[in-house]
Amino acid sequence: MLLPIHPENPQPRKIQQAVDVLKQGGVIAYPTGTVFGFGADVHNKKAVEKVYRIKNTSPKKHKPFSFLCADLSEISRYAIVPNSAYRLMKRLVPGPYTFILDATREVPKMSISNRKTVGIRVPEHPVARALLEAFGSPIISTSAQKEDDEWILNDPVDIAEAFPLVDLVLDAGLGGISPSTVVAFNEFGEVEVLREGAGPIDIF
Repeated sequence: MLLPIHPENPQPRKIQQAVDVLKQGGVIAYPTGTVFGFGADVHNKKAVEKVYRIKNTSPKKHKPFSFLCADLSEISRYAIVPNSAYRLMKRLVPGPYTFILDATREVPKMSISNRKTVGIRVPEHPVARALLEAFGSPIISTSAQKEDDEWILNDPVDIAEAFPLVDLVLDAGLGGISPSTVVAFNEFGEVEVLREGAGPIDIF
């Protein structure tokens, strides 16, 4: 189902429709501020498994999904944030950065790797932010593409046609084609850029 939604002032009733889908264990496609992402409740194992099916992959073949949080305080519930990392993150969120941090016990097992780290982002897109606020819990963040696809789809109409298993596509117009920049922090708060994407890296 394709649901048009205002990109800057998303209508609350339409956000609620998306929230209802997530609470029922469904999968949505939504704008993140960079690329369109597939989203599901990180605490719902069947919903997360459905995202893997949609991407035509599996937890054994694909690295664990990262997820979106509403703000820094929510990040601290799911990740261990060193003081130096916190100071930097405070300047960069919301924004096009995914942060790799040591996971806390609050993170579902399907969302972490053997290294016990987790990727977390605070998105800048008004639709994603409204969605997180209304849902009250993190949602999966993974690009709207199949495992072996070279290109990321950025037109919500194309996404709805290409991925019929997605329960709801939030159409806020065209998305980006460059994913987030991925930044890792070690235990000392030192920074390593793992993937250069939409966010500039000269700040590091």
